[in-house]
Amino acid sequence: MTPRELLRAASGRLREAGVASPEHDAAELLAHVLGTTRSRLPLVDDVPAAALEEYDVLLVRRAAREPLQHLTGTAYFRHVELAVGPGVFVPRPETELLAGWAIGHAVAGAVVVDLCTGSGAVAKAIADEVPGAVVHAVELDESAHRWAERNLAGTGVDLRQGDMATAFDDLAGTVDVLTCNPPYIPLDAWESVAQEARDHDPHLALFSGADGLDAIRVLAARAAVLLRPGGVVGFEHADVQGESAPAVFAATGRWTDVRDHADLAGRARFTTARLAR
Repeated sequence: MTPRELLRAASGRLREAGVASPEHDAAELLAHVLGTTRSRLPLVDDVPAAALEEYDVLLVRRAAREPLQHLTGTAYFRHVELAVGPGVFVPRPETELLAGWAIGHAVAGAVVVDLCTGSGAVAKAIADEVPGAVVHAVELDESAHRWAERNLAGTGVDLRQGDMATAFDDLAGTVDVLTCNPPYIPLDAWESVAQEARDHDPHLALFSGADGLDAIRVLAARAAVLLRPGGVVGFEHADVQGESAPAVFAATGRWTDVRDHADLAGRARFTTARLAR
């Protein structure tokens, strides 16, 4: 079987299993076992028997809806590479828009805080693209914090373990830009969550009360403590929360310029606001 035929068969297996991106995932897994990149697969003439065996094992696991990134051990986020696996939320491409917004507002010397940092994706991207920024991050879950430690090592990011509701008392009133990708799925929306996330992402990173807004309410209060007057906050939410998530901030009377932003598919994706002076 040629590599092209192998990929065609593998894609079919993943498609039958309900994997959303079968061609992409089949190619990524083959590149992984061959120690190459997906773009260089057309240059491959032969797949060794040992690689075929490993590939088949990974296809079985992916067909069982284990996340692709858990199988390769790597996720890519903007211009940075992240180590991921069981115990940490796999960063989504949509969140790159929130990181891009923060990068656009951070300048050299700016104090930036990333709450609910998870793998450290947003914090690492900001540190990478705004090297003069002073970046801080916090994660509550012990397992996720260990992944963040690995990903943020050597970046200069001040990583702490703790609760977003009480973190960074020492920075109160000094933060210029605050980001957060909080849990935002309602508890009764279990069945609507993709199997990869529901079965493998930490539930602490997914679910947030009856309406999915509990963590966002905590964020509104904490951001008001940490930001300087005129400082800005940006946070992700579910696509059905394009009105309810901004309303949490608007209702407090402490924020100006509260607005929502769509992702590349036109779906409501993240909210930004400025602390009133």
